[in-house]
Amino acid sequence: MALYNPYRHELVAVLGETTGSVALQNLRDRMRHDPEGYQILEERPRIRLSTLDVTGLRGLADGMFGREYVRFLDSNRVSPDTRMPVKFVDDEELAYVIQRYREVHDLMHTLLGMPTNMLGEVAVKWFEAVQTGLPMCILGAVFGPLRLNARKLQILTTELIPWAVQSGRNASCVLNFYYENRWEQTVESLREEIGILRPPAIQV
Repeated sequence: MALYNPYRHELVAVLGETTGSVALQNLRDRMRHDPEGYQILEERPRIRLSTLDVTGLRGLADGMFGREYVRFLDSNRVSPDTRMPVKFVDDEELAYVIQRYREVHDLMHTLLGMPTNMLGEVAVKWFEAVQTGLPMCILGAVFGPLRLNARKLQILTTELIPWAVQSGRNASCVLNFYYENRWEQTVESLREEIGILRPPAIQV
């Protein structure tokens, strides 16, 4: 069920924890060997409503990363607090890595310019699959399109997948960015720094 429906967060969470051991170790190693990633592993920040100054972020100028992130949350009626806690990863550091991945997922939507509808979710999953190697991302990218109609499937295969794969390959490891310190950076400059390509000019 998690393969076909990325909205079932609890099923996606269990799938990710029970199938991603090797990929999680690789991600942890990439973080350990990057100064900013290492700092994140040491400090273990959390992205939750209790840690966000939502009012302050709403007050930032349009185009700033923090402003656009909160706009994404408001427009799609989502909350960072809906991310499931890790239950099936025994190693404390690896458990944090997958928790961090979950909590930056909405930040990826913001940077990739993708909504939370099925087409947008699948596009993000393709990016995350290339970036992380997590089996749940790969399976979601492969099986998610089965729920799309013919028109959206064409948009996905001709526009979004090539862009998402190229962005995923081009980008630095997205877990190595301390996003909480970058709210006042513009989305465009942060995309450029990470290596995320500008999203296609299409209606998703």
